[in-house]
Amino acid sequence: MEQIKAYLDQIATISQSDWDFFTSKLQPRFIKKKAVFLKLNEIENHISFIESGVVRLFIPKENPDKEITFGFSFKDQFISAYDSFLTQTPSAYQLQALTDTTLLSITYADLQEVYKKTQIGNLIGRLTAERLFLIKSKREQNLLNLSAEERYMKLFKERPELLKVIPLKYISSYIGVTAQALSRIRKRI
Repeated sequence: MEQIKAYLDQIATISQSDWDFFTSKLQPRFIKKKAVFLKLNEIENHISFIESGVVRLFIPKENPDKEITFGFSFKDQFISAYDSFLTQTPSAYQLQALTDTTLLSITYADLQEVYKKTQIGNLIGRLTAERLFLIKSKREQNLLNLSAEERYMKLFKERPELLKVIPLKYISSYIGVTAQALSRIRKRI
């Protein structure tokens, strides 16, 4: 709970009564390494704060080598199939724990209650949504403006720990190249 408190304190000052109400709605969850905890066409019912671990967002394919990894979330970040969560419609992608992962989750219904019953709920929701949007926008701009080699270098400048926990096949998919092309990029560097 201390990690999520520290994260939210960066966004806004939360009264003790709002904090108590919000935390009463959080559910701890443990996801085993490699487990898919939101499957294709399921409706996302949680937004979660990652206390520890790494989560991959991906579009599954019949051939696992053709899966498209389009995002990662890490410790002290929120994770959700956010479009499915907001619209309460089936997800077009999956969430998978790449390491043993500990989450603090709130359901859609409970979050709506937090919005209604606390002074700070709407502000936290809006600011969290804005941060998720900025991450998505930055990724799209990088895909459009940077070469694969530049995307690789930028990714590891920003998140050097990735090499230790994320298989290269997911990294190659994330930066938009084949595993062979990533191997050539790594040899040049």
